[in-house]
Amino acid sequence: MNEMTTVARTTTLKDWETDQEVRWCPGCGDYAILKAVQRTMPEIGTTPENTVFVSGIGCSSRFPYYMETYGFHTIHGRAPAFATGLKLANPDLDIWIVTGDGDGLSIGGNHTMHLIRRNLDCQIMLFNNEIYGLTKGQYSPTSRVGTTSPSTPFGSVDRPAQPCAFALGAGARFVARGFDVSKELPNVLKAAHAHKGAAFIEIFQNCIVYNKDVFQDFAAPKGAEDRQLWLQNGEPMLFAKGTKGIALDSEALELKVVDVVDGDWQAAGVIVHDVTNRSVAHMLVEMRFGEFPMALGVLYDDPRPTFEADVVRQNAAAREGKTADLQSLLKKGQTWTVEEGGPEL
Repeated sequence: MNEMTTVARTTTLKDWETDQEVRWCPGCGDYAILKAVQRTMPEIGTTPENTVFVSGIGCSSRFPYYMETYGFHTIHGRAPAFATGLKLANPDLDIWIVTGDGDGLSIGGNHTMHLIRRNLDCQIMLFNNEIYGLTKGQYSPTSRVGTTSPSTPFGSVDRPAQPCAFALGAGARFVARGFDVSKELPNVLKAAHAHKGAAFIEIFQNCIVYNKDVFQDFAAPKGAEDRQLWLQNGEPMLFAKGTKGIALDSEALELKVVDVVDGDWQAAGVIVHDVTNRSVAHMLVEMRFGEFPMALGVLYDDPRPTFEADVVRQNAAAREGKTADLQSLLKKGQTWTVEEGGPEL
């Protein structure tokens, strides 16, 4: 295993910016996400030379070019496979995967699932704009029913996938949500980085060309407090300036919206967010927007041992008390000798 030695030092925003021209459509939400990540990196204690961004194919996958770190722009849907190899080769690397709703949930859905269930220590940022932007606006796995696009001119009849529900179903130990222009996004990224294991972050991202303002119903600044539920561990689930909250209907075993009178959230039955409660995390993901606010922030966070730690430990145990002998390995089992004058192939 290669060891990378890094010198602890303080970085600034400039240390994470490249000299490359950023090439997304004017107004694309990716710009805001890029800046949020660049501003967050100096605050999490890592360094550019110890950081790797890995992407697949799609608009989001240009990301590694714009971070002054190591980076891999790989093939469609396969970023998790590359990231796994990198982490096993050098577990000290700080690895971020950048993917989209098409790249990560369609052709790459199988790879994403297995990386999550293995619990590789990395951050997975899935940019969800509910459309294929790079290939000119076809509907994606997360597009809503009725979405019109070049491939669905009469409106999509596909039922959309929910990225966070997918992650929880695959065994994710950290699931969070944010959106491109939110001032809270850096805090979500910091929490993901602090988690030891696969941290899955769904980031709602506005595609200015092919799916403009699809998230405005909850992301628009005006009235946002009525439509967003920002979750904080150990805090009651309140929104609408504290006048409403989320309670558990014990008979139906589902969440419900309740009114909070005079700030007495306990009397209203508002539940306190516990990031280790997987059942409630599932309920938060499944809340129907409109009837409920959009749940944002860290939905679930309950670490367990990581994949690469188990692999390193297993390899160390296999080597214990043994001396490497290549010749013995080559001669082990069935062997044969190819002699001159043998049959032609």
